[in-house]
Amino acid sequence: MKESIPKVEWDYEGIHYFDNGPLTVQYLFVLDALNFCFWPDKDLNYDHLAMGLKEALMNDKSAFDADRLQKYTGPQLRELLKWPRPLPLEEERVRLLHEVGFELERSFEGKASKLVESCGKSAVKLVALVTRHFPGFRDHSVYKGHQVFLYKRAQIFASDLWGAFNGQGYGEFNDISSITMFADYIVPAVLQQLGVLKYSSTLASTIEASSEIGAGTEEEVELRACSIYAVEKMRELLSIKSGKQVLSVELDLWLWSVGVQCPSLQHHRTLSVYY
Repeated sequence: MKESIPKVEWDYEGIHYFDNGPLTVQYLFVLDALNFCFWPDKDLNYDHLAMGLKEALMNDKSAFDADRLQKYTGPQLRELLKWPRPLPLEEERVRLLHEVGFELERSFEGKASKLVESCGKSAVKLVALVTRHFPGFRDHSVYKGHQVFLYKRAQIFASDLWGAFNGQGYGEFNDISSITMFADYIVPAVLQQLGVLKYSSTLASTIEASSEIGAGTEEEVELRACSIYAVEKMRELLSIKSGKQVLSVELDLWLWSVGVQCPSLQHHRTLSVYY
């Protein structure tokens, strides 16, 4: 293993909205509320979402006002993203937009920036606040009688703020090292390709056949939880070898950027609003 990982800039593709102020925070919160399950439409990916929301905001600065978020319909969301057909889990996406708009208006004066300001520069507190106020971010499962909390989208919101604002202002967190990798369907596949994760023959066959794995099943929870554990172990090893602190958020961005550049990557398929 090399002593360091390549540095990947947060917005290396130039696809995100950024104005260094509260509107960027609002954009990122809406983005992360919708950042899940692109695979059922083979032409759709994260870039379409990030770019579509960026363009919508550049055309209309009030597009993500809390009162407007509560009124979007499926066809309107499609129009916002310039997507020609129904989005995967479209009804759920609309429901989550409504939830975000309602709760921001009820508890945070309609502004995601107020939510961030109330966390006292703690990424851990921000994740706790987001999951307390917004049920759509409560990414958890029950595994063999134990509740497992993975919180992919809540954590990625903290990481996106940190990356976008370069660790300053709304992105300043004194505990960013507490955030784990974001258990999705791209990074586990990259870890498997690297030989870090080893699949059982049954799981490998299911993934190769592009068969769905049910949300909350033991296989799905194991895939995601083992990915988090593996990245933590990689981070520890890299930190020891390099003598410098390595962050899971940086490792995740590198692994994810490798994965999205590999069109032939075979990943597990789970219909989920959490990732």
